[in-house]
Amino acid sequence: MAGIVLVRDVMSKDVRVVRPDTTVREVVATMNKFDIGSIIVVQGDRPVGIITERDILRRLVEPCLAPETLTARQVMTSPVQTITENASIEEAAKLMAKKRVKRLPVMNDGKLVGIITFSDIVAKVPTMLTILEELLRPYHRTY
Repeated sequence: MAGIVLVRDVMSKDVRVVRPDTTVREVVATMNKFDIGSIIVVQGDRPVGIITERDILRRLVEPCLAPETLTARQVMTSPVQTITENASIEEAAKLMAKKRVKRLPVMNDGKLVGIITFSDIVAKVPTMLTILEELLRPYHRTY
């Protein structure tokens, strides 16, 4: 890919979402059905959180809680960091490294239009790997 690569050129457009009151059992079922490692929690069109496999392990599995007793709101990471679809891939990589996150919901005119992940960037724009190296170092929190 020559020139400046934009987030919209690399992001996944088929982003899966749940509402804050969705049970964690339903969240996990949706993640399993679509073979995804995270899901965006939305209120209307606005992302209010993200749930990752790690969130489920830490907030549900480790404390041995029942998935039907918790809602997305109770296990999501919030606030969620977002990026505009017109941002460059370099901006996305720098933001991920700075915020220590591996996934960014993508916005356009205040609406969720996709998601971009660490893996998307590394696979499609490997020159960004040096910026993202920070995410490969052990740390207590990444999503």
